[in-house]
Amino acid sequence: MKQDIFEGDWKKLKGEVRKQWGKLTDDHLERINGSREKLVGEIQKHYGIAREEAARQVREWERAHKKAA
Repeated sequence: MKQDIFEGDWKKLKGEVRKQWGKLTDDHLERINGSREKLVGEIQKHYGIAREEAARQVREWERAHKKAA
């Protein structure tokens, strides 16, 4: 997903992000505010995984949601 599309659809995507990464709270999602890099960072921090792994998870999630759209 292109960054601008990710940011533009953030309000619609927030619920799906919460389903995928349940440790992220509404406060986290507000801080992320559609930024892919911030999402990767929050996933990394809250799930205790490497940044590369968090980025991989986000890419897979984006691909799955792009097909569903």
